[in-house]
Amino acid sequence: MTRAAIRNLLRRLFDAAIAAAAPSRCVWPHLPQPPKGRTIVVGAGKASAAMARAVEDHWSGSLDGLVVTRYGHRVPCRSIEIVEAGHPVPDFAGLEAAHRILAKVGGLTPDDLVLCLFSGGGSALLPLPARGVSLEEKQTISKALLNGGATIAEINCVRRHLSSIKGGRLAVACHPAKVVTLLISDVPGDNPVDIASGPTVPDPTTCADAHAIMGGLGIELPRGVQALLESGDGETVKPDDPRLASADVRVVAAPQMALEAAAAVARQSGFAAHILGDSIEGEAREVGIAMAGLARQVADRGQPFEAPCVLLSGGETTVTVRGKGRGGRNVEFLLSLSIALGGHPRVYAIAGDTDGVDGQEEIAGALMSPDSLGRAKGLGLTPRHSLIANDGHGFFVALGDSVVTGPTLTNVNDFRAILVTE
Repeated sequence: MTRAAIRNLLRRLFDAAIAAAAPSRCVWPHLPQPPKGRTIVVGAGKASAAMARAVEDHWSGSLDGLVVTRYGHRVPCRSIEIVEAGHPVPDFAGLEAAHRILAKVGGLTPDDLVLCLFSGGGSALLPLPARGVSLEEKQTISKALLNGGATIAEINCVRRHLSSIKGGRLAVACHPAKVVTLLISDVPGDNPVDIASGPTVPDPTTCADAHAIMGGLGIELPRGVQALLESGDGETVKPDDPRLASADVRVVAAPQMALEAAAAVARQSGFAAHILGDSIEGEAREVGIAMAGLARQVADRGQPFEAPCVLLSGGETTVTVRGKGRGGRNVEFLLSLSIALGGHPRVYAIAGDTDGVDGQEEIAGALMSPDSLGRAKGLGLTPRHSLIANDGHGFFVALGDSVVTGPTLTNVNDFRAILVTE
């Protein structure tokens, strides 16, 4: 295959992964029967507006509701109001939407249904600080966690314990109505408590866990946050709470589905496809080094797989931000991979976030070729300096190798494909 054909195949793999998790495809098979009473639809996340539209397109009864999504991810709906708010750092629009959602689900009866739609990004988009905690304090802590290399499970543990709506609290507010939650997973392991920080899911973690996470990262706690966690007043709804006993939680799309869709496209194109895992975590640059070692072993030794083949993986890596570049975990992974491979002539790769936004850039990710390092040096770029500066986007934009999708209206986390040719 030519270089252009290989890069086209990698992009088709990424597109197939995104399409597999489209709300229009994965939501409607999981819809419950309409209730005797009212149906209220609420939700939050980068995919929530598209999920709401999918509900409307397949719902036989009346409904109304409100979901909040990221700026630029609005999808027009007939009965469900769509609000846009800030992500990854929460803002006042999200705060106001969270208040309104709680108001919508108050005073319901056992004959009513609350259909909750959550996807990646829901944690930031639905901020409702606990009593004694300000939105500004939550914003500061969110930035510190994001830049400090915390895992998504750690970040969401903290978010749940500083919230008045997450960690099962929304489900409690809906009681005694029936609650059905549809989730598009963007978290390693697909644990519902970590998807949008589990507004309708009981939480086994504690205030002490959240306090330890921030202490381990050296995050200075505002007085109100310190008091909330040390007193236990920020405790979440626990698994034995009877108000959540009948809650119905369904994961309708997940990273594994996306990887399997990409694997099918690879095989149709004549390449063996190997899924390495859908929940890979760790520092993005370290994962890049490890994947480079595996790709070399395949190319040079035929172990553990024979070339040609495609190595697929998902999950959510982290980036400890030290530089001032234009960063994102997928381009950081890809830049580290490229450096570790040293221009290996038989290895190509793509990495991107399935929501179309890597970091805070409106860029999904990038493509890497054997000539990436050489072309960069020809432009006066020093790859290692770009990595130190957390400037993955700056590096790949200069090469013309960025992958731009626009809002995909779904989110099943990171997608990585490494193609090893013969």
